Amino acid sequence: MIVDVTGVLLAGGRSTRMGTDKRMLSLGGTTMLERSLTVLREVFQQVSLVIAEELPLVVTEIPVWRDLIPHQGSLGGIYTGIRLAQTPYIFVGACDMPFLNAGLIRYLVSLKDGMDIVMPRWEKNLHPTHAVYGRQCVLAMEEMMRSGHLSIRDLVLAGTLRVRWVEQPELSQFDPEGWSFFNVNTPDDFERARQRAMRVGSNGGRKK
Repeated sequence: MIVDVTGVLLAGGRSTRMGTDKRMLSLGGTTMLERSLTVLREVFQQVSLVIAEELPLVVTEIPVWRDLIPHQGSLGGIYTGIRLAQTPYIFVGACDMPFLNAGLIRYLVSLKDGMDIVMPRWEKNLHPTHAVYGRQCVLAMEEMMRSGHLSIRDLVLAGTLRVRWVEQPELSQFDPEGWSFFNVNTPDDFERARQRAMRVGSNGGRKK
């Protein structure tokens, strides 16, 4: 159990492309929200939710944090997690990523020393909502939000923070097909996730 990093789940999206609250969709016998929380609870001693609006479900046993600065997208959610966590680092996941992999998350966390951000890069795509962030990110994030510039990609590519890129050969040791980074945004995405969950079982094929 990791004690010096907080697991933070972003769960505040409006699900406009899905047409319904995707956090509450049932996948593999449980909601997408609870599915992601289960993995984070397995890895981290401290786990929190960050939301932009009230959840239509009472979540017990873990803190639920509202965005400190509203309407800032994922950047604002990550910022809230760093500011409110009692640990020097957070791991950020998103509740619309239903195949989080405990072994991969532990590996990313193991790379944090001396870094401000640890971020996967799969098929040249960055994954800022499946990454590790340290307190040194706070000032840069505040400056971006003041200027109305909310691109996390630009934050990590600016060269002002120490970033450990985790490339596909490293990632594939834990997740050969990259399902950890699959987002459910549309009904078609959800159907793909449902078929995947049926094939591999309710644990999503995670390695522990």
